[in-house]
Amino acid sequence: MTDFLDDIAWNEDGLLPAVAQDAKSGRILMVAWMNREALSLTAKEQRAVYWSRSRQKLWRKGEESGHVQTVSEIRLDCDGDVIVLQIEQLGGIACHTGRESCFYRVLKDGQWHTVDPVLKDPGEIYS
Repeated sequence: MTDFLDDIAWNEDGLLPAVAQDAKSGRILMVAWMNREALSLTAKEQRAVYWSRSRQKLWRKGEESGHVQTVSEIRLDCDGDVIVLQIEQLGGIACHTGRESCFYRVLKDGQWHTVDPVLKDPGEIYS
């Protein structure tokens, strides 16, 4: 039996994009990166663990904000180079801007328009 991690087409940096999707609504909440250890821990703990490219370390979603992502399903695309995490976003905030989703801007008439409100001031989330 092969390790499921061997079926992943990791990029040249040993990373894989991970899309976090709300399991109930289907809304895309965020995209982050995972390395082998992050994906292994996510599968084991059923909690989203990502690789922070800026901090160069593992990042358990919610470790600072309390907005944890519990994982109900992990899906791999046909090329083996992207995964989708079906998640429940505890606290209702996935984005560091204090919004439900990182995808809160819509292109209209050549301009980006913010369409989702800030649910909680980021200053209150991250001390």
